[in-house]
Amino acid sequence: MNIFKSLRMFFDNFTILLFVMVILASLLPVQGQAAIVFNHGTDIAIALLFFLHGAKLSREAIGQGITHWRLHLFIFAATFMLFPVLGLIFRPIFEPFLTPTLYLGILYICVLPSTVQSSIAFTSVARGNVAAAICSASLSNILGMFLTPVLVGLLINAEANQQDVDSSKAALSIVLMLLVPFVLGQLCRSKVFPVIQRYPVMVKVVDQGSILLVVYAAFSEAINEGLWQQVSGSILLALVIICCILLAIVMIGLTYASRALGFNKEDEITIVFCGSKKTLASGLPMAKILFVGHPIGMLILPLILFHQIQLVVCGILAARYARRQEKPAITE
Repeated sequence: MNIFKSLRMFFDNFTILLFVMVILASLLPVQGQAAIVFNHGTDIAIALLFFLHGAKLSREAIGQGITHWRLHLFIFAATFMLFPVLGLIFRPIFEPFLTPTLYLGILYICVLPSTVQSSIAFTSVARGNVAAAICSASLSNILGMFLTPVLVGLLINAEANQQDVDSSKAALSIVLMLLVPFVLGQLCRSKVFPVIQRYPVMVKVVDQGSILLVVYAAFSEAINEGLWQQVSGSILLALVIICCILLAIVMIGLTYASRALGFNKEDEITIVFCGSKKTLASGLPMAKILFVGHPIGMLILPLILFHQIQLVVCGILAARYARRQEKPAITE
């Protein structure tokens, strides 16, 4: 029982369900006409997800945090510049341990926007600047709908053996599938938000359910193409280690850089959590659009692993920040 409780500290129900989807796809992959219907269903679920995200986002919270432009620029630079640069710099070290597609998955992690819910949650637990976290994480996701396709195109075009991505076409598809529902959600917020408050379980089901559907569909396609014949145990271990190294470098770098630039402790916390995290909720739908024709199951495997690692590390770090802040001040 103690072992089970310890495991639950690191693996929440949603994470467990993610791995269940991978196992289910490995045993019972969706195929043929059923796969086409299933993919259309995931598109509808994703559009509904971003509609609800738009309806949830508070304009007042954005107004509160948006004035802290120096902090936001620093976080955006970490998200859309530092991560991609690290992905390219470490290519000679990372790529020999991975397949070309898995390395592409690492690069894809590097160009994704920040998370929203977990970045805000961890900032709150650590007693950071929550208003700034709400603003930064939300704007990061909106900007990511445009910047991620461009960065994916640039990074893939830099790879001699990879098929080019039409970033303009991909950006248009992302706008139609993600941004348009998001904007509609904002426009309908006055009517939809009270319903969301009354039935929070509905939002959770759509939020997590749409991601689970994408994971199942993507891994079904990968299994049909022989995923586990291409990814050995040693490659999987190397992938986990690489994700840990990437996250550690960014988190340590942001911690010391924020202090060197004179940010206070609350802002440092916001920078570390918003600048180091990568979104699974937006990353999976965008991968579905951006990498048509690629083995998407193998490509999103690094993102799923990175997602779990960042949750565990940020959970431990948030508790540490909170404990340190709880220490009473020494008085004369």
